[in-house]
Amino acid sequence: MSPTKYDFNDRMLSLGLARVAEQAAIASASLVGRGDEKAADQAAVNAMREQLNLLDIAGVVVIGEGERDEAPMLFIGEEVGTGDGPGVDIALDPLEGTTLTAKDMPNALTVIALGPRGSMLHAPDVYMDKLAVGPGFPEGVVSLDMDPAERVEALARAKGCAPADITVCILERPRHEEMIAQVRGTGASIRLITDGDVAGVMHCAESAITGIDMYMGQGGAPEGVLAAAALKCMGGQIFGRLVFRNEDEKARADKAGITDLDRIYARDDMVTADVVFAATGVTGGSLLPRIKREPGWVETTTLLMRSKTGSVRRMSYRTPV
Repeated sequence: MSPTKYDFNDRMLSLGLARVAEQAAIASASLVGRGDEKAADQAAVNAMREQLNLLDIAGVVVIGEGERDEAPMLFIGEEVGTGDGPGVDIALDPLEGTTLTAKDMPNALTVIALGPRGSMLHAPDVYMDKLAVGPGFPEGVVSLDMDPAERVEALARAKGCAPADITVCILERPRHEEMIAQVRGTGASIRLITDGDVAGVMHCAESAITGIDMYMGQGGAPEGVLAAAALKCMGGQIFGRLVFRNEDEKARADKAGITDLDRIYARDDMVTADVVFAATGVTGGSLLPRIKREPGWVETTTLLMRSKTGSVRRMSYRTPV
């Protein structure tokens, strides 16, 4: 499948992308709280692939779930769509928060972003050191070169508040113990999350609703690109630097065409053109309500956004099952 003569029409593609996220969420709904992460993820993958293949696009998955030999997941390099439409890059996580879904914990989402061919960073499956804040701040108000305490203090100055009024979202991992200690040393509060750092970053863009001012810490690089796509639509800043633990991971970067291993990527480096982004709530949380199930019916809520217009829609969908 190769790029076609068609223009990238984000308006026409947006509703189709919402259906992709909705159907993945609906497919995983019956597995919420059942303790089976793999089954929930597979159900979402199958539904997302089926819906993507109905879209009139020549799509390539650039952010997915591993390489071709790991199929039947939606693998990096997989071609999707009818082939009769614009060439597009696709970043996706069919079920962001498989553990959250299996345990019926908050903020599991189905997530997908779509942009013109060549518009998204082909991030290897390694860690990324991430830092994000919401809209309304000067560019570079915080940076990855600052230590965690300096970031909190800089953001507090920009907001005109005390560090104690700042809340930071961090993944609860042993690798973050020193970071957590530094942040708490400023008087700031921390919302620890067990999984789901795409949602964690998105919380910064709606701090008045979520109570989160900043996100920091190491998580998956592919999720960093998805988060950048979300903030390109919602507003806000995100910075990412790839983290390599061994030579094998450096080889993955080389395979993805990355030569500067120390580069700090800003939001518009990770997503260079206008994108469409869709996320549907599975277990619910501060961003989106959970799927509602009742005999014979299911209802979802989807966040659908376009960076070109800055539009943010929350759409309810009710269908018989």
